[in-house]
Amino acid sequence: MKKIYMAGVGGMLGEAFYKQFKGDYELKCSDIDVNEEWLSFLDFRDEQNYRKEVLEFNPDFLFHIGAYTDLEYCELHEEDAYETNTKSVEYAVSIANDINIPLLYISTAGIFDGKKDAYDETDQPNPLGHYARSKYLGEVYVQKYSKDFIICRAGWMMGAGINKDKKFIQKIIQQISDGEKVLHIVNDKLGTPTYTQDFASNVKLLIEKKQRGLFNMVCGGYTGRLEVAHELVKLLGLEGSLQVEQVTSEFFAEEYFAERPKCERLLNKRLDDLGLNIMRDWRNALKEYLVDYYPSIIK
Repeated sequence: MKKIYMAGVGGMLGEAFYKQFKGDYELKCSDIDVNEEWLSFLDFRDEQNYRKEVLEFNPDFLFHIGAYTDLEYCELHEEDAYETNTKSVEYAVSIANDINIPLLYISTAGIFDGKKDAYDETDQPNPLGHYARSKYLGEVYVQKYSKDFIICRAGWMMGAGINKDKKFIQKIIQQISDGEKVLHIVNDKLGTPTYTQDFASNVKLLIEKKQRGLFNMVCGGYTGRLEVAHELVKLLGLEGSLQVEQVTSEFFAEEYFAERPKCERLLNKRLDDLGLNIMRDWRNALKEYLVDYYPSIIK
């Protein structure tokens, strides 16, 4: 059985990677937040311990998953953002190169400036803030220095349920749980939801097919925050009792002050060209997410 070391998998995406890979690979999983019995402690910003952990496990693949993804935190803590999202990636590249194993790095749709309607792998990124720049610098470093790599770009993440989902879907569900009757949803942000389980499953397929390089990996269907919110309300059976009110991003300017691109839509061009795109339409993925992780509230 082949072995994979997964670093930074205590969050919503890590939960999906563990679930999708655990039966077919021997795993060693670590994070600074040891919130599962299958996790051990590692701060991958500590190069010496990162190297020691990986070399002792002697894996066939290194997955570097974790990152700071809170844009406002990254704007306020620039040094921490780059140490976590960029410098640690340099450590991962060095470790993987030294023991001649492939590296998986997770990037983001947020590295584009949002001036186009959609982006494929041939488009040139132009990151706007510290989060996007720190992730893009990691991507550039992997492409330039890694001997053997896969880079997968995700869109608007959803997955892992109430305890680990820190993104849009859980935030809306929390507002509903708190008794809100009016949801204020921006109408000027476009993107592509990405279900963590689909994402991890598609990464697994790439590994099984021995594919390498850069891949956009998002669910199918063009959409925006407003349409996603309407679909969520419909799936929860709350269309008659909950009002969705359109606002612009200015409505949340104080809370979400970090610059964000207007459009983060990705096209899975390379996956499509290879016949390896198994990412489902975002509506189907959202429904499954709710059924699997929020069974008490889905209608």
